[in-house]
Amino acid sequence: MTATADTLGTQKISTLLIKQALPASIGILVMSLNMIVDTIFVGQWIGSLAIAAITVVLPIVFLISSLGMGIGIGGSSIISRALGAKAAEKAYLTFGNQIFLTLVLSILFVLVGILFNEPLLLLFGANGDILVPATSYFNVVLYGVPFLAFAMMGNPVIRAEGKPKFAMYAMIIPAISNILLDIVFIKFLGLGMFGAGLATSISYAACGLFIFGFFLSKKSELSILAKNFILSFSIVKEIVQLGGVTVARQGTISVLMIVLNATLFTYGGENAIAVYGIINRVMMFALFPVLGVTQGFLPIAGYNIGAKNNDRVRKVIKMAIIYGSAVASLIFLGIICFPEAIARLFTSDVALIEETPKALLYVFLATPVVTAQLIGSAYFQAAGKALPALALTLLKQGVFLIPLVYILPKFFGLNGVWFSFPVADVLATLVTLLFLRSEVRKHLN
Repeated sequence: MTATADTLGTQKISTLLIKQALPASIGILVMSLNMIVDTIFVGQWIGSLAIAAITVVLPIVFLISSLGMGIGIGGSSIISRALGAKAAEKAYLTFGNQIFLTLVLSILFVLVGILFNEPLLLLFGANGDILVPATSYFNVVLYGVPFLAFAMMGNPVIRAEGKPKFAMYAMIIPAISNILLDIVFIKFLGLGMFGAGLATSISYAACGLFIFGFFLSKKSELSILAKNFILSFSIVKEIVQLGGVTVARQGTISVLMIVLNATLFTYGGENAIAVYGIINRVMMFALFPVLGVTQGFLPIAGYNIGAKNNDRVRKVIKMAIIYGSAVASLIFLGIICFPEAIARLFTSDVALIEETPKALLYVFLATPVVTAQLIGSAYFQAAGKALPALALTLLKQGVFLIPLVYILPKFFGLNGVWFSFPVADVLATLVTLLFLRSEVRKHLN
């Protein structure tokens, strides 16, 4: 079973990191391009309010689907360490428990979303004229969320098997299908926000079904067995402890979005929310190599921690931070050189084009340092240390960014919102590096 996974403990670290990170980066790139193109389409073909509506809806969708992501990342950490320790049965049982938990919980929360759609949208900032298009979009996208949750659960498991290319394919499929369906539903059929939501929902389904098909095929080393659906308390406890980091992070991001959208509306109205919608899409695109390095780092670190190869763990931490920081610096240079061109891609609205370039520059000021924060928190997750992983994951959004978004606008107006992001990045990175340095000295020497 572990022939492919065993390379995580034997192959040269630099080669292995590139092999793991490159497909992850490509997958995230395509997915982020999808979100960018989707935003461009709705902005150009429907209007700036459509960008604001999607900005309000997606945090709710991702909060629900993050259950699958949390179960996937928590379970894949167990699977990686189990494979490293040659405990195949534990890996099988973990996988079965992941599937059962994901399907039950995602369907339950989708039902909650259907029953309380308007209060949820208002809570997340669907104020003023944003509510109508947000409702139209949200009511359709919700039905694709269980598929998205299953895909988010399965993707890190595929990486834990040592099959990063298939994880990449799973991310490319919904991106391409969403772009094509956007053109059909919005441009040619004129379905507006309903069409945008339908395209997204169908794309989520395509992704979930592809991953399900992978696990049924001979390409997967993990089998879907009914007997493994019976929940093991110890496995579920560990999944919840580790996966709770991801869910808590997304939950914190959702709280941030509530505060952020309310603050943006107060200081800049619907336009300010639309500006952040553009920035948010650019943020995911800009950081795709860094996120890819982080995704590639997790299975390598987890496997070698399980195999007690401390030297390889130290090397992959150092290399991941160096690679990610170098690429992040290049991305930062690109953003500061072409901010207005980036804004014009999304909209022809004069007010948005005037505000977006300045906001982009402020938000991305600390981009070169973010890799260290991501890798530091990812290390503790890979090591199965839930508490420090949770604390470090919540540093930026929870400990620093939410208070800053509330406080700084009182002194700097709308610019205070944009200033909050680089300040939070720098503070979170400094604290993370202190934790990581201490951990390496204590346990990896």
